[in-house]
Amino acid sequence: MSLHEAISYARAHQPSLAAARARVEAAREQARLPRAARETPRIVAGAELVGGSNNNTTASYGGPLGFDIARVGGTPAYANESWKPYASTLIGAGLRQEIYDFGRLAAQGDALDLFASAAGEDAVLADLDLVLLVEESFYAVDGAHAVQRAAEAAVARSTAHRDLAKAGVDAKLRPPVDQTRAEADLARFEVDRIRAVGAVTISQAVLAAAIGAPDAAIDTGADDVSYAGAPALDALMRELDQREPSLRAAKDTLEAQQALTRSIERELAPDIELSADFTTRAGGATVTGANTSNPAGAGFIPSVPNYDGMVVLSWPVFDRTVSVRAATSRRVERVRAAELDTERERLRGVATQAYVDLQVAQSALPALQRSLDAARANEAQVDARFKAGLATAVELADAEALLTDADIQLAIGNFQLSRSRARLARATAEVLP
Repeated sequence: MSLHEAISYARAHQPSLAAARARVEAAREQARLPRAARETPRIVAGAELVGGSNNNTTASYGGPLGFDIARVGGTPAYANESWKPYASTLIGAGLRQEIYDFGRLAAQGDALDLFASAAGEDAVLADLDLVLLVEESFYAVDGAHAVQRAAEAAVARSTAHRDLAKAGVDAKLRPPVDQTRAEADLARFEVDRIRAVGAVTISQAVLAAAIGAPDAAIDTGADDVSYAGAPALDALMRELDQREPSLRAAKDTLEAQQALTRSIERELAPDIELSADFTTRAGGATVTGANTSNPAGAGFIPSVPNYDGMVVLSWPVFDRTVSVRAATSRRVERVRAAELDTERERLRGVATQAYVDLQVAQSALPALQRSLDAARANEAQVDARFKAGLATAVELADAEALLTDADIQLAIGNFQLSRSRARLARATAEVLP
C-alpha cells in the first residue's frame, strides 16, 4: 500500500477510531435529554387495586403511579371509623409538562453539549494519533527495507572479496589469514542480513496491525503524503490553542463543568409545571348521605370518571445537599482549569521537541550523504589496492564496515527525517485530508 492508501484503510477499519466516533454519537444523544424534558410532555398510564380500611373517603389509592391524582372524597369527615376492609380500584393516565424551570434544564443541556463537543475533539485526536501510528509504521517498513538493502550489498561485496582472497591463497599469492578474515567478515554480514530480513517482516506485521488489516503483513508502496514546510516555532506556539484538539477538549470540559455548577445552583430555584390527568375509580365503602348509592362492583370495577388539570409551583427553599454539590462542582472547575494549563504546557513542550528533532534530522542528512559518498570512494580505493596486492585484508574489512555503516546510517537518517515531520504534524494537529 502507498502511505495515503494505508491511512485511508486505517480510518475505515481501525476499531479504535470507530470506538471514538461511537462515543461522539453517544454523547450527542445524551445531550438531547434535558431539552426533551423541557420541550415534550411526559405521559404515564397506570392501574391500582387497593384493599384496606376506608375512613373519610370512598375511594382509596396508593402511589406513586407517576402522575398526579386529585383526591375526591365521598364520606363525611367525621364518619364512624371502621376497620372493615374495602376494595378500591383506579385506572388512569396523566401528563406533566415543564413550563418554566429558571434555567436549570438549559444549563444541563449546555453542559452536555460541551461534553459532546469534547468527545468530538477526542475523536479528532484519535484520528491524529492513528495517522501518526500508520506513518511511523510505514516509515519503519521503508527504513527496514533500506537497512536490508545495505546488508545485502555488504554480503555481495564481502562474497566477492572472500572469493578474491581465496583465489589469491590458492595461487600462493596471499597468506591464509586473508581468506579466514574474509570468511569471518562474510559470516558477520550474513548475520546482519538475516536480522534485517527479520526486521522487515516484523515492521510489516506492525503496519498491518496499525491499519487494522486482517493480513499477517503489509508492505509499503509509494510515500505519496507530503507536508508543507514547517513554519517558525513562534508561529506554531501562537496557533497551538486554536489547532490542538486536546486543548479545545479541555476548554469544553471546563465550560461544561461551569454549566453543571449553574444547573446545580438552579435546583434551588422555583419550578412551574402543568399537570393533567384522567382517571376512573370506584370504592367499595358505603357512601353516606341522601340520594346516594355505591357504584356497581363493590369497588372492584373502576367505573367513576374524573379529570383534572393544574399548574404546580414548587420551590425547594433550602436543601443543604444542593449547596454541597454546587461547592464540590466549583472545586472541580478549578481542577479542570489547572488541567487545561497543564495540557497547554505539555503540548508546548511536545511541539518544541518535535520541531527541534525535525531541524536536527534535516541538518544531519547532508552530512550522512557525504559520509556515504566518502565511504564508497574509500571502499573503491581499498578494493583496487587489495586487488593489486597493495592493501591487506584488515584494510579491506575496515573499508567495507565503514561503507556498510554509512549506508545504514543514511537509511536511519531518512527514517528519522520522515518520522520527525510526521510527529511535528501530530504535535501541531495538522490534519491530513
